[in-house]
Amino acid sequence: MPARLTADPKRDARWPSVELSAGDQAMVMIAGKVFRKIDTRSWDVERRLADMVEDGTDMQVLSPMPELLSHWLPPDDADYLADVMNDQIAGMIAQAPGNFAGIGMVCMQDVPRAVRQLDKLKARGFAGIEIGTHINGVALGSEGLFPVYEAAQSLDLGIFVHPLHPAGMERLGGSPEFAATAVFPLETALASVSLLAAGVPERFPRLRVLLSHGGGALPWILPRMDFGWSLGARGKMTRAPSNLARQFWYDSILYDPLSLSFLGNAVGEGRIVVGSDYPFTIRQKQPGAFARRALRSDAVLAENSFGFLGRRYHVAPLQVAQAPAKSEQSGSSHG
Repeated sequence: MPARLTADPKRDARWPSVELSAGDQAMVMIAGKVFRKIDTRSWDVERRLADMVEDGTDMQVLSPMPELLSHWLPPDDADYLADVMNDQIAGMIAQAPGNFAGIGMVCMQDVPRAVRQLDKLKARGFAGIEIGTHINGVALGSEGLFPVYEAAQSLDLGIFVHPLHPAGMERLGGSPEFAATAVFPLETALASVSLLAAGVPERFPRLRVLLSHGGGALPWILPRMDFGWSLGARGKMTRAPSNLARQFWYDSILYDPLSLSFLGNAVGEGRIVVGSDYPFTIRQKQPGAFARRALRSDAVLAENSFGFLGRRYHVAPLQVAQAPAKSEQSGSSHG
């Protein structure tokens, strides 16, 4: 998140802005209302690095705050905002290239424009893009989005899927505080089933898709989907859903070691990367230590992340006051 993002009356009413407040605090404003309170950890590299030492993390993968993906803005506004965010991430990486990698954003509501932006991100050294679980109501399995998937596969860029404006909020009965904990996992499952049913893993076999929050509810419903597939509920899948789901990647943000162990058994530990949701309140602290307790393989600490990112990074180990037994080298973070 940039420290300065000004309101602009020439932009759409939903244009986001950042207002600095007392001390290290700031507010993300959308449509004139406070969307989220943040602090300098969203842009201050030195503060991030200090927190990484405390968390035992040598490398973070930076990505935009999901709301800023702004799939609902007019394309010109979204295009400009993408440039702002991508510049912010690139600037942070430049300050500590041995400790940060970047996932950027593109204007998904204008597919030809998004494809052109992918070329720019590749040239700048980004590892991929972040997208929402739908593009302003358009399912991720829509063929209209396939040119983006084809271009990402061709450019060897990954796609990180994060819940955004989830379905079913009206069913909470006026309790929106459960959105992130209860509704996001269901939303991720909807998006991933859309990709599976549309045959995306088979049509784009080299496309790397990372599902946030351990894939949400998807791993838990795969046996039920397999049974349905055996009865003919196949969409465009020629292989069982549980087989195709092993082509996706999954982050480790599940908070419960038993749940993470279940995920490893369901999709294979080689498809799990360390995630953190840093710097937000819901973050998983000591994410590498948590993942290592639940999984058998040390690969989750770095090798799997390099696999999703498409290349091995030269990581600069951070100075630690008291070295833990094992320290992970990578963890995802929302800027």
